[in-house]
Amino acid sequence: MIVQTAPEGAPRFVIRMSEHTALSGAFARAFGNDRFEPVESEEAHFIIANHDIGWAPLDAEYRLDPKTGFPYNLVDTPFDLIMGTSRRSPDVNERKHPFCGLISSMHTWGLYNGRYGMSDAVLLDQIAHDHREMADAMLSHELARQERLKEALASDDEGARLIEGEKVMAAYKQLQFFDTLALYFNRIHEDARVTQTFTHVPLNKTDDVDITITPLGGGRYRLTPWPFKGDRLTVSFEGRYMEARKGQDRAPEAADLPVEIQTVTLVAG
Repeated sequence: MIVQTAPEGAPRFVIRMSEHTALSGAFARAFGNDRFEPVESEEAHFIIANHDIGWAPLDAEYRLDPKTGFPYNLVDTPFDLIMGTSRRSPDVNERKHPFCGLISSMHTWGLYNGRYGMSDAVLLDQIAHDHREMADAMLSHELARQERLKEALASDDEGARLIEGEKVMAAYKQLQFFDTLALYFNRIHEDARVTQTFTHVPLNKTDDVDITITPLGGGRYRLTPWPFKGDRLTVSFEGRYMEARKGQDRAPEAADLPVEIQTVTLVAG
């Protein structure tokens, strides 16, 4: 889950990973204009909207972090549970389509390895020594999966078109942009959001650009350069406001809390 920051003592906005990926999918559907090539295939749209689908069983349990009384927040989740989500997401996506499985596997591998050099955050460096062997085995499995799926896709004309040239890395970079842009809103409450730059956003199959987001106040944010259709985009995402629940291991009843919506408007720079 994602537990959004909040002012001291205030309830926290708790977001399931399916709600996070739904926001990523909304960005993908709006992406593209005379400068930025749109998301190319239905398979690419599917993986963007389901890149963290392996978290679903865990999110349903509302396991609580004893340090905070809120659900475990992303990388604060116990290692053995994260390992399950890291492998389960590519498993589910592969059953949908080999291309979905390939990009999902790259997403998993990239999270532990600085997003293929596009990020300074290397999760693998933060893993305790006792867990490193398990992490290395999982990552080796994902690299083998990627090679297997590339071979499968190359064996027929439709699959070969999805992976020709630089399409695979461009699709991966698009996913990273939608994922990190969604996290920008999901993880931080409005008053704490600051200017941030997203690197390696693909203009097309070979060229990238950096995009800067700047808060303007009142739920409005300027993006420069502008990657979406039209000159503004309003999106919403769901979650539930929770109070801390100390002394509990899980809070499945939190699923019955009212679903709330946060809305933001992006405008062209």
